[in-house]
Amino acid sequence: MGTVTSATLTGVDGSVEQIDGWSWGTLTGGRGRSSWATTTSVGCCPGACSGGGMWRYRRLLPVGEGEVRYPLQIGGTPLVASPRLREVTGMGRLWFKDETRTPTGSNKDRATALVLEQALRNGVGTVSCASTGNVAVSLSVGAAACGVRAVIFVPAEVSETKLRLMLLAGAAVIKVEDGYEAAFRLSREAAKAFGWYDRNTGVNPLTIEAKKTVAFEIWEQLGRRVPDAIILSVGDGPTYSAMVKGFRELVACGATEKLPRVVGVQAEGCQPLARAWRTGSPVRSVRPRTVADGIAVGAPVSAALVLRDARETGGGFVTVSDGEMLEAIGTLASGGGIVAEPAGAAAFAGLSKAVSGGLISEDEETVVHVTGTGLKNPQYLRPTTEAAIVRAGLEEVEAVLEMNSTERGLV
Repeated sequence: MGTVTSATLTGVDGSVEQIDGWSWGTLTGGRGRSSWATTTSVGCCPGACSGGGMWRYRRLLPVGEGEVRYPLQIGGTPLVASPRLREVTGMGRLWFKDETRTPTGSNKDRATALVLEQALRNGVGTVSCASTGNVAVSLSVGAAACGVRAVIFVPAEVSETKLRLMLLAGAAVIKVEDGYEAAFRLSREAAKAFGWYDRNTGVNPLTIEAKKTVAFEIWEQLGRRVPDAIILSVGDGPTYSAMVKGFRELVACGATEKLPRVVGVQAEGCQPLARAWRTGSPVRSVRPRTVADGIAVGAPVSAALVLRDARETGGGFVTVSDGEMLEAIGTLASGGGIVAEPAGAAAFAGLSKAVSGGLISEDEETVVHVTGTGLKNPQYLRPTTEAAIVRAGLEEVEAVLEMNSTERGLV
């Protein structure tokens, strides 16, 4: 197991203070982002007998001894090398970390698993969260598998498909009229008032601990090598900081000597972090205006941590339009067999801008982090071709196939 050695609180102004009297359940009261440091050593890196999935890295996770109780398969998602997407981008060392291959099709399942594992070990009966969609679905399904009650707070305009999945899994779902920030505040107040365990990504340190395992997997899947750059979508920020934390711990373990450059992608209609990075001004709350609900966070709780991590890795930020994300969905699906939602496709949509902006070079080994499946947002799956209707002749079939190949650029 990984032993927690210290806990810190990074305030919204970037200040850092030590947290006294912390425990596995330590959360902040809305003053910033709490995080943990765990023991690291060469012996903490997984070996041939470490098992599979996320729990393969339990020596670097705050998990006690004994059998893992969480019942769903977590982690071990593929690192995809798509010949066609490499050709399209002109990047011969391009990889895709495909987090759509999880129980609910989202990277949020890692954090849910670790939170619920701790809840099971500590006899917690109710776990709550606020979410724009993916966290809510993840917690609803995970809690159902564990026999734990899930209470979910979502903005009133939440995706109908995602809402159905939450309700199908038996969660208690509360729509909040004033958007995600209001849902987040209410969920925090309710968790404190009713004694629920708070899974909120913006405050629970376990969420970053779980998400850092993506970095460990990338390192192992590349033959225990660190890529030159990673590009990922950013909403509230923990996914970005978790990626950096994972590679930072690999350095501390002596497994590598460098950190990858980490580039964040935000929607043009919701870019508080990108704007602060670009202008050097403080992060200011914005009203999200984007179809990418997974990154539609106007007041990111982890802003100070993310900006610090971007500076440390030599990374940065780019922004993409809704149209560019929708176009990227089609390219990922037809060129790589990866079906992504707008937020999941944002990283690929921003890749060309990161290259043209000098944040990534075409010849560098680069990993695109695809965070969520498009199957929960079918309204954004917009193929550019239609099914053909034929009678019964092979000549017609042959003509259809020739036309299809021409449209896809395969001839």
